[in-house]
Amino acid sequence: MSLYQLSKSHLRRLWVEYGILWSGAVIVGLVAVLYAQAIELGFGVFRSIEHRSPWLPLLLTPAVCAACVWLTRRYFPGSEGSGIPQAIATLHGDTAERGSTLLSLRVLLGKIVLSVVAIAGGMTIGREGPTVQIGAAIMYNLRRLYPSGYEHMERRLILAGAAAGLAAAFNTPLAGIVFAIEELSRSFEQRASGVVITTIIFAGLVALSINGNYTYFGSIAFPGETSGRLILAVIVTAVLMGVAGGLFCWLILNPTRWIPPALVTLRAERPVVFAAVCGFIVAVIGVAAGGATFGSGYEQAHGLLNDGQGLSVFYPFLKFASMIGSYLPGLPGGIFAPSLSIGAGFGNLLHLLFGGTSLPMLVALAMVGYLAAVTQSPITAFVIVMEMVDGHALVISLMATALIASAVSKVFAPPLYETLAERYLKP
Repeated sequence: MSLYQLSKSHLRRLWVEYGILWSGAVIVGLVAVLYAQAIELGFGVFRSIEHRSPWLPLLLTPAVCAACVWLTRRYFPGSEGSGIPQAIATLHGDTAERGSTLLSLRVLLGKIVLSVVAIAGGMTIGREGPTVQIGAAIMYNLRRLYPSGYEHMERRLILAGAAAGLAAAFNTPLAGIVFAIEELSRSFEQRASGVVITTIIFAGLVALSINGNYTYFGSIAFPGETSGRLILAVIVTAVLMGVAGGLFCWLILNPTRWIPPALVTLRAERPVVFAAVCGFIVAVIGVAAGGATFGSGYEQAHGLLNDGQGLSVFYPFLKFASMIGSYLPGLPGGIFAPSLSIGAGFGNLLHLLFGGTSLPMLVALAMVGYLAAVTQSPITAFVIVMEMVDGHALVISLMATALIASAVSKVFAPPLYETLAERYLKP
C-alpha cells in the first residue's frame, strides 16, 4: 500500500472517529446561538406590537396559538411541547424508529420556526427544552455520515447533542453534563462520557466565541446570612416550591381531571379551537398583568436578581396560569425559563416573610426549588442555577433546596419528562 493510500486511510479514520462528532458539536453550538437570537427577536417584535396597542394581544395571541398548533399537528408532529420527552423517548426506545419521527430534520425545522412564531405571539414558553431536542436532532442525523458498523454511536450522538443543546442554551457546561447523567440517561456509559463532554466543550466554545463569556443572569452578590435564618429560609422555600412545582406537574399530567368537561371534549375533538381558547386566556392574563406574563419571563427574573425590581405579589400565580395555558395546547416551547421566572416571583413573595434576608438569595433559592420540583432532577436544577447566577457561595443552600423541593414534588406527581416520554413509547 502506498504512502498516499495510508495517509488517506488515516485521515478517513480520524474523520469518522473525531471529525463527524466535532463538526456536529460546532453546528449544535452555532444553531443554539442563532436560535436564541431568533427567539429574542421574535419576542422583541411582540413587545413592539404590544407597546403600540396593549389590547392587540387579545386577538394576536389566540390566532398565533391556534396557527402554531394546526401547523404542528398537520406538518410537524413530534415537535410539540418541550422536546426533552422526545429525546428521552428516543434514547430509551427503538432509536431508529423513534428518531425518524421525533428527531427528523422536519421536526427540527418545525421546532425552531414554530417556537419563534409562538413567542412572537406572546406565549409563555422557553427555548431551553427545544434546544435540547434541536441538539439531539442535529447529532442524530449525523449518523448518516458514519459507515456501517457504527450503529452503537446513535444513542451517544443523541445524548451528546441533547446535553450540548442545554449547555449552549444557558452557557452552563457543567449542567449539560449533569443533565445527560440525571435526566437523559438511566445508565451513563463510561464510553459515552467522552462523547458527551467533547461535544459540550465544542458547542460551548462556539457559543462562547459569539456571545462572549457571560453568566445567564449575571454575577449576583450574596451577602452573608446568619445560619439560623438561612436554614429556615431554605426549608420554607423548598417546601413551598415543592408544592407549587408538584401541583404544576399534576395539572400538566392530568388535564382531564380538572379542566371543565366541555373543554376536555373541545381539546380532543377540535384541538385548534382549544388552542385559540388557551391563547385567549394567556392574552387576558398578560393584559391584566400589564404585559409581565408574556414571553419566557427572563426580564422579570433578571430584574429581581440584579436590580431588585419589584414585581406584583400576584405575578408568580399569573405566570403559573399563563404557563399552563401555553403548554396544554401542544405547541412547541419549553418550560425551563418560565419555571425560573415563576420561582423568581415566589422568591420576591417570600421576601415579604423574610424581610431581613437578601432578595437575590431568596430569588435564587426559589428559582432552584421550583425548577427542581417541576423537573424532579434536583442536581441538574441546582447546577443550572448556580452557573447562571455565579452562585458558588450558595452551593450547599441551593443543593439542599433542590433536593427537598424535588422530594416534596414527588408526593404530587411522577417525574414530568419521563412520564411524558412514556407516551411516545406507547404503540
